[in-house]
Amino acid sequence: MLKGFRDFILQGNVVELATAVIIGGAFTAIVTAFSDKIINPLIAAVGGAEGPALSFQIKENVPETTIDLGAVITAAINFLIVAAIVYFIIIVPMNKLNELRKRGAPEEEVPPTTEDLLGDIREILRTQAATTAGGPGEGPASTAGPFDDTESTEPPRH
Repeated sequence: MLKGFRDFILQGNVVELATAVIIGGAFTAIVTAFSDKIINPLIAAVGGAEGPALSFQIKENVPETTIDLGAVITAAINFLIVAAIVYFIIIVPMNKLNELRKRGAPEEEVPPTTEDLLGDIREILRTQAATTAGGPGEGPASTAGPFDDTESTEPPRH
């Protein structure tokens, strides 16, 4: 059980995921600073001077009933910024890289079917039988045998 866990942890995907989480955490700090120092002041300028920007209380003098639309707008803008950065910095280059790999890779051959292989073997055996018997039409190679295309209804003799 521990060996399986170790193999899982040491896979490349887990290491890449851990790296992505660390970079994502650092990037979130940048987006949060951008929101707090640039977007929130802009929203506050639109909302007015009293209380949080674009907010209102459902029940007066009860702060728990405050609806803060500015915070929702800021969170939506944060999400859009993070999604755009992830798309343009990670997804687009990875798609281009995968496309280039597919272009340079040779097309995979389709493996022959069992029927194809058996047909090839039959032809090789026929050729060998014909050359050892002196050619087609002479000797035992010209008689019906197990390598003919015709099907026999008789059981094989031993």
